[in-house]
Amino acid sequence: MQYFQRLSHTRTRTAGFTLVELLVVLAILGLLAGLVGPQVMKFLGSSKTKTAHLQIEDLSATLDLYRLEVGRYPTSVEGLQPLVTNPGNAPNWNGPYLKKGNVPKDPWGYDYQYRSPGENGAYDLWSLGADGQEGGDGENQDIHSWD
Repeated sequence: MQYFQRLSHTRTRTAGFTLVELLVVLAILGLLAGLVGPQVMKFLGSSKTKTAHLQIEDLSATLDLYRLEVGRYPTSVEGLQPLVTNPGNAPNWNGPYLKKGNVPKDPWGYDYQYRSPGENGAYDLWSLGADGQEGGDGENQDIHSWD
């Protein structure tokens, strides 16, 4: 009988973690979060910038297709909406030119900026970056079709 009491007592002692062990694990997790967290956030920011570049390239190709069929780029007043719905003054419109049926927003949730005729080409297409304002550095920098 004493053997079973001793065995049961031993099992309860080794079944859990001590407070010191838990504190050590939490300290290690805190250090990892402090070191890895900023790198993950930097990677996430750069991936949004890359996504904006790719979306601008796709929209540029779609604008070129629109021009081939209609004979002109959409005006600044029309914006990018003619890529989805017929503007009414485009006799050879054969859209919608965007598969999802709507003009995508940039990775930060803002509308892409569009100007035609452009100052840097036949049209200018750009994103204002994470801050939604002109200029900026890093993730807040503008992404242009003419870069």
